Amino acid sequence: MNSKTTELTVEIARPNKAETPTAFTELEKSVFSALETYSNVHRGSGHFSMVTTRLFEQAREIVLEDMGLKKANYMVIFFTARGANEFIKQISPESYQSISSREIGLSLGVTALAVKRNKLPNGAPLQAGGGTARLISKNWVVWAKNPDKFEAGTPAIINIIAFAKALRMIQQSGKDAFLKTITEKLTAAEIVYHDELEQFSGRELLEELRKKLIGGGVQVHTMIGIRPFINLDNSASTPTFTPIWNAFRQTLKQSEQVKQEIVQEVKSVCSKTLGAPLADYEVIFTSNTTEAINLAAESLSRESDETTEPVVLGTLLEHSSNDLPWRMVSNGSIIRLSVDPEGFINQSELETLLIDYNRKSEHGKKRIKLVAISGASNVLGICNNLEEISRIVHQYGARLLVDAAQLVAHRTIDMEGSGIDYLAFSAHKVYAPFGSGALVVRKGLLKFNPEELVQIQASGEENVAGIAALGKALVLLQRIGRNVIGEEEQILTQRALRGLAKIKGLNVYGINDPESSQISRKLGVIPFAFTKKISTKTGKELAFYGGIGVRTGCHCAHITVKHILGVGPGLEKFQKLIVTLFPKLSLPGVARISFGIENTVNDVDHLIQVLEKIAENSKSTSKKEVKQQMDDFVRAVAARVYH
Repeated sequence: MNSKTTELTVEIARPNKAETPTAFTELEKSVFSALETYSNVHRGSGHFSMVTTRLFEQAREIVLEDMGLKKANYMVIFFTARGANEFIKQISPESYQSISSREIGLSLGVTALAVKRNKLPNGAPLQAGGGTARLISKNWVVWAKNPDKFEAGTPAIINIIAFAKALRMIQQSGKDAFLKTITEKLTAAEIVYHDELEQFSGRELLEELRKKLIGGGVQVHTMIGIRPFINLDNSASTPTFTPIWNAFRQTLKQSEQVKQEIVQEVKSVCSKTLGAPLADYEVIFTSNTTEAINLAAESLSRESDETTEPVVLGTLLEHSSNDLPWRMVSNGSIIRLSVDPEGFINQSELETLLIDYNRKSEHGKKRIKLVAISGASNVLGICNNLEEISRIVHQYGARLLVDAAQLVAHRTIDMEGSGIDYLAFSAHKVYAPFGSGALVVRKGLLKFNPEELVQIQASGEENVAGIAALGKALVLLQRIGRNVIGEEEQILTQRALRGLAKIKGLNVYGINDPESSQISRKLGVIPFAFTKKISTKTGKELAFYGGIGVRTGCHCAHITVKHILGVGPGLEKFQKLIVTLFPKLSLPGVARISFGIENTVNDVDHLIQVLEKIAENSKSTSKKEVKQQMDDFVRAVAARVYH
């Protein structure tokens, strides 16, 4: 893409036109346009988040349009196949209609349910995690409004957009548009391992891959003029690159045999990348980290017996997806380790708790069965010592689960060497935002019967295109090397910390000293806040002034954010009252920047310049004009994608 242009352009590495069905060509153009402006939905700030949210919500309307249903009476909820099957057990057959990507010939793993609004289940959802709760305390939950409450974790956003576009095309071209015989044939190895950059490795590959960033040249309107959009929200979701996109789109057009070969090949890639030999570990594909951890929690519920009561030991650092599912374990409970001001756990406290519960039996029948910990915090960016934690955990008869959503793209993982029993992660945080993820688990630990396990695996493997993209992304990251990625990330992090320290009225949380002895244990994730400015306003101003996308608020880690901000029990109860009475009100939180492999020192320097301008309280009469230009930008992309 030409970074000097102000128009969005579509450049796709296409196969021979004679081999490409018209329907797939048109679908690829639309999905590519969505990828050019991809960001996480609802929870981010900036131009790209606005666009993706619009496209995602419009997909619900297109599903209703396809079914001939009215929005006033029905609500669309997106699921995996298994998620849909579990959900409809709660409602009557006449209260919903469904359609899946499988039915129209696309391997996207999307099932859409249109449910009568007055028939939606009350209470807690079947799966809980990121996005399902409005506010969380250690002991209570205010659930989100529908449909967010039922869509745990980051949905398969791009797949859902592709699904909605395909439905529109079918309305015009007929139901067989994507069911026709596909003539393009590639092997699983060609899709997963081979690409136009395979002659490069290390830092050279990183530089070449940056040139293949989809959306890297998109220009947006700001109060300082038109400039390239900068994504600094990689902890929420990552953009993608041409080789990964090619793996996704090529897989859609393969035979069922090749698709199954791709699934097996990517399992091998995951095994090698994560140090989890397939002789000892299972790789179960899911829609995201949240679904993976919910599976582990569901399995733990089945281990309950009359002699013990399961306890899960978490920390104050956990994302909602590694906290809420454990609250739903049958007859179980959750306790949490404290953290120091930088975010590191106290290993002595970990050992003391395990001794008290598992050796001394000081808590009756309660036993710590599982320690569930983040590999890296999505708020503070710190990485606890998993090897030492694992040693302590196993010494006292417990197992270790690692939420590696923030870790896989940044650090080397050796599950076998580190003694990790369960590991969960999402593809959309490793530059493959196509709705896949995985639970990698030591064999024999999951307590599902064979039939259930087949259903679980089949549900995740429906999204073969997303699995192929995940495999390609992991292969590219391995070829670059996590050491190279870590070195680049540390340069950006230290540069950002030095710049942030000079800005008046701005506080950085966690490790804030670029020369700290612990800096090597910190990812490129930096939470901050102005003393006299709410974080949501800071996020909007970064978009207005500089075309920068960040994340603001509580980051689906409410307990963590309240801890670092010093929110006490009294204020916490007041917040609960406020969000109950005024659901749309923004609560105090922090802004967060998070670096990915696409970011450079120029991005950091621009960020610091814009924050300095914000700190000066610069006034401008053009903000209203920029807001209108942003709205026009959103509408233009939506029109390009769906029409």
